[in-house]
Order: sequence, then C-alpha cells, then structure tokens
Amino acid sequence: MDYILRDWRFDDADSLVFYADNPRIAVNLRDLFPSPYTAAAAYDFITNCRRNDPAVMRILAIDVGGVAVGSIGVLKKDDVYRKSAELGYWLGEPFWGQGIMTRAVCELCQTAFENMDIMRIFAEPFAWNTGSRRVLEKAGFALEGTLKNSVYKNGRLGDSCVYARIRE
Repeated sequence: MDYILRDWRFDDADSLVFYADNPRIAVNLRDLFPSPYTAAAAYDFITNCRRNDPAVMRILAIDVGGVAVGSIGVLKKDDVYRKSAELGYWLGEPFWGQGIMTRAVCELCQTAFENMDIMRIFAEPFAWNTGSRRVLEKAGFALEGTLKNSVYKNGRLGDSCVYARIRE
C-alpha cells in the first residue's frame, strides 16, 4: 500500500482522533499518548508538531490516500546523548501488517541521518509488542538488550527492548 510522510495539518485532527483512539495502540505506547484520544489532544499534538525545530525533532503524519493514519518521529537527544535520536511511531490498526511502518521507519531514518547531526537512532518497544519489534528488525535495527521490569503500563510490569540502527 502506498503512503507518504508529510507534516501534520490541523485538518488532520479528525482522522488523528479516529485512528489514535484505540486501546490496542495505546497499550503499546507511553502514557504520554492519551487514551481515550480526544479532539483536544489531537489539536495539542498537531500544534506541537508544527512548532518543532526539524534539526532536533521531526514528527510526521503517515498519509494513506490523503488521510493521516499514523505518526512517526525522531527526537534528537542532548547532553552526552547528543549524537543519538529516539524513534517513535504508531499506525492505525486497519493498516497493520501491510509493510507501511517498516518502509516509513527506513525512510525517516535515512532523512534523519542526512539532516540531523546524529550517529545512532534507537527505539525502545515494550517486549510484548512483537509487531513493533519485527518492524525494527526488518528496518535494519539490531537488538541491543532487554531492560527487565522497566515499564509499568495499565497495571502490568514488563520488559522493554532497546533496538538501534547506526549511521553507515
């Protein structure tokens, strides 16, 4: 399925709420991701995305057929981690298993390595999120380690995994 990565627009708010308001997505993301996902949350998210400095943070809409169906972004770290960036993403459930996210991760990583002063991109999916882990592995990320009992989500203590891709 074809997709494009593009900047978030305010007219994406309805589709953002439609696809993001899904407990099956929220269970695999940090608590910062609201659940339920409201129109106010969508407006705040889009506002923040539009204010970001692309040299430090780049958060893009995943657009399928003119509709925002997910999000992907990189955040450059600071201090001693200033040559690293963290990757995060989610995709509307109707689009799972179609290869969109793997291609989007590859595309954004290439862009980030070309436009940000970084050497490493990492992601930290929850260990139970096998779909996200597969995306990272297919996109050339290597598992660096498992952090035992590192996350607490919805009353559940679990592990997280550190994956990274190094600039070639």
